[in-house]
Amino acid sequence: MIIYEFKIKAKPEQYQSIDEAIKTSQFVQNKCLRYWMDNRGVSKYDLNKYCKVLAKEFKFANELNSMARQSAAERAWSAISRFYDNCKKQVKGKKGYPKFKKHCRSVEYKTSGWKLSSNRKAIIFSDKKNIGTLKLKGTYDLNYYQLNQIKRVRLVKRADGYYAQFAIQTDLKIETQPTGKAVGLDVGIKYFLADSNGDTIENPQFYRKSEKQLNRANHQKSKKYRKGAKPQSNNYYKARNRYARKHLRVSRQRKEYVKRVAYCVIHSKDLVAYEDLNVKGMVRNRRLAKSISDVAWSTFRGWLEYFGAKYGKVTVAVPPNYTSQNCSNCGEVVKKSLSVRTHVCPHCGYEADRDVNAARNILQKALCTVGHTETYAWGDSPYGLVGDILLGDGESLSQESPYL
Repeated sequence: MIIYEFKIKAKPEQYQSIDEAIKTSQFVQNKCLRYWMDNRGVSKYDLNKYCKVLAKEFKFANELNSMARQSAAERAWSAISRFYDNCKKQVKGKKGYPKFKKHCRSVEYKTSGWKLSSNRKAIIFSDKKNIGTLKLKGTYDLNYYQLNQIKRVRLVKRADGYYAQFAIQTDLKIETQPTGKAVGLDVGIKYFLADSNGDTIENPQFYRKSEKQLNRANHQKSKKYRKGAKPQSNNYYKARNRYARKHLRVSRQRKEYVKRVAYCVIHSKDLVAYEDLNVKGMVRNRRLAKSISDVAWSTFRGWLEYFGAKYGKVTVAVPPNYTSQNCSNCGEVVKKSLSVRTHVCPHCGYEADRDVNAARNILQKALCTVGHTETYAWGDSPYGLVGDILLGDGESLSQESPYL
């Protein structure tokens, strides 16, 4: 399954219709969640049936395509099932009890309610929301695929405009020539990554470099905010949009960078080993949270596993225990704090950069244990599209898009 993303060009009234469809989808999702809370033992199919009840009761809900209503119900059930799974696994801390959506940014259609134009450069929506014909601006060509391969169409609202995402069912496997090489990767904050060959890649720090501009834009937004005024002035909404666009630019820079690095690593090696980090737990450190979020470790791992599955390469996630403390030359434990950036072994005299030493330990662990091989965080895996649902609200599901 791949996701193609296009920028939408339309008239102002069409954008308003898209906003109305998004609000309706959010309403259906919240109503399904409330129905689950009030009725014990409700299943996924009960929520789909409840969509018909909502369509009869509310006129604006009936205007939305029936399969789009079902997609909203499936989003609610996705949150419910995730909560059930966390409870069964006895996950520590909060279990992720489903919450009502406040600011939804997308509406999702299945196989009805839309059709492509003859040249497939536009999409026509036929439900009663009066969205009409939307022009698609992008570099991808949908003529390569049959219509029955397009399983989902999603309309997404972002700070810089509206987008259409197409979930296309296709084979991602591409044959490549083996290189006969293996590498261990250690991600960090000083370096974006260091490999077992001694090479390092600098951390671009996109957020840190743009932080002054972001703070200035946030200050301008705050100055235009009038307490108690509903609605706010147009100047406030303009300033808020400028602030959001700057954040969106930083996010796209970061994601495109890790995508390029992951692509180069996968093409140059047959086996790639990396740490199975608990990033969610690590960002709880208030001193390192900003730096960890800026370096995008989870996104990098997702692209590694996606490209590994696509090009037939082996990706192995190993436990991170003692990878920085153990000596990669003799195996002895050399304790060091985070401030110590050079590994010096008093037993064998081996000296190397801390991250390079860790990368070699990671590769050794991968070669002597199976680890979590080919977890497939993207692509044709069950993680990327659970039940063909585009998860999230227009986040980084555009796997082939340069505007990720």
